[in-house]
Amino acid sequence: MTTSRVGESRDHPAVKAVDRAGVIVVRGYRGGRSIRNGDCSVEEVPVPRVVIVDDEALIRSGFELILSAVADIEVVGTSDGVGALAVIREHQPDVVLLDIRMPGKDGLTVLSELQQLSSPPAVAMLTTFNADEYIAAALRMGATGYLLKDTDPEQLPHMIRSLAAGGLVLSGGVGPKVISGYLDDPVDPDAAQRLQALTGRETEVLQLLARGRSNGEIAGTLYTSVGTVKDQVSSILAKLRVRSRVEAAILAQRAGVLDSGDRHGQ
Repeated sequence: MTTSRVGESRDHPAVKAVDRAGVIVVRGYRGGRSIRNGDCSVEEVPVPRVVIVDDEALIRSGFELILSAVADIEVVGTSDGVGALAVIREHQPDVVLLDIRMPGKDGLTVLSELQQLSSPPAVAMLTTFNADEYIAAALRMGATGYLLKDTDPEQLPHMIRSLAAGGLVLSGGVGPKVISGYLDDPVDPDAAQRLQALTGRETEVLQLLARGRSNGEIAGTLYTSVGTVKDQVSSILAKLRVRSRVEAAILAQRAGVLDSGDRHGQ
């Protein structure tokens, strides 16, 4: 991931907060970090690298135009489904926007291939459809975002930053589908049993993860380091026998470890 220079303004989109000691808490792409600078005059912040995959050149150009206008996001490549894996291997992006329906090679096939990489990027599926079966398949295969192609352009950069930070992102029209399909089910005894393998602190991390918090945000909430949180997340995924944060979040919701507000997407 490349870096971008931050000037005197503390309102840069990658800056989460500044405390009285002059600590810039940067939204943590792929784990996040904090930067200390007494006068907050100039700092470097991570710039997430993005690849856009869609079979329609117009869609690729549109997303690239929107994101290229943002100083702290870098579009490093675009491709159709057939060439996607080669482009992603070459550029090693932090985030991939991946169309789910493409001729030649569809998005779910590409997603499956990406999950075999040693360090797979965060993947948000792009679609004009919000049918339950596509959402379920993509999330179960490891996608950490699902965006409708008519997503508000002003929201897209924020979604990219959240994905790069390890968060979960769903378009407004998709969220209710996931909630009704997964979260409103009664408590699953098997899910609850699997969560018993976690320590008390791991359960706290899981609850925050299920609310869409990034590793950096979890670390700030629990007053620990990002490295510790990353280790705890890895342990959680292994103990729960799941491959992604989304699967872990769904399991937590099914196990009933979140309050009613969280279960209804609030």
